[in-house]
This record gives sequence, C-alpha cells and structure tokens, in this order.
Amino acid sequence: MTDPISNNTTLRTLSFALDGLSIRQKATAHNIANVDTPDYKAHRVSFEAQLQQALNQEAGTHHILQTTDPGHMSPDGTTSTSPAITVDHENNQLRNDGNNVDIDLEMTTLAETTLRYQTLSQLAGMKLSQLRAIIREGR
Repeated sequence: MTDPISNNTTLRTLSFALDGLSIRQKATAHNIANVDTPDYKAHRVSFEAQLQQALNQEAGTHHILQTTDPGHMSPDGTTSTSPAITVDHENNQLRNDGNNVDIDLEMTTLAETTLRYQTLSQLAGMKLSQLRAIIREGR
C-alpha cells in the first residue's frame, strides 16, 4: 500500500517547483555577480515545460504504473520521478567584451523568482497544514 502523504502529487509538484526556483535564483545571482566579467555567458534555468509534461504523463498513467519511492525505476529506466531542471548558457552577445548579462533582465528575473518561491512556499505550508488537520481529526 502506498503512503498517501508522501506520494501526494501536489506536494511533489510543489517540491520540484521550489527546487527549480531555488536553482534559478542561484543562477540569476551568479549572472548578476558576473555582470562585469569579460566573456561570461549568462545562465538560464528552465523547468516549467518539463514539469508540465511530467504532470500530464502522470495524470494519464497514474493507474497503470506508479512509483512509490524515489529509488524505484520509472518506465523509461531512470530512477528519478521528477522532471529535469536544465541550465543553459545564452549565446547572444550584448557587449564588446563578450559578456551577455543584461542587468535589467536579471533583476526582473530575481524579483519574479523570489515572489514565485514565496507563493509556492506558502502553498506548501497550507497543504501541510491541511494534512496535519486531517491527522488530528483521526485521533
């Protein structure tokens, strides 16, 4: 029997999204720190499309095959049930020194990422509070 709390799709999705936003935050901070470094190429973190694809696949195959532990093998042979977070280098060049960091874009990305992270953290907290209330009612 699977554990409905640890196998909760909402909590797994929130956890993955928080992980992705955390990596995006680090990449953006790294870009900002290297705004004046010659030949530095900005990093971009992408995970939303992979997350959406994984959720769509899970919805379609939920009853066919379900992994109950991160160490279990998934249908494609991998051991992770979370979609991949990719970090790409942007190749467009903005300046003569080879650096392509756009400080305005980076500051906007940083603010947006912070807001999304705070919102998802609050949602995760609310979901855990709901589960805690359910557990207390069962006593």
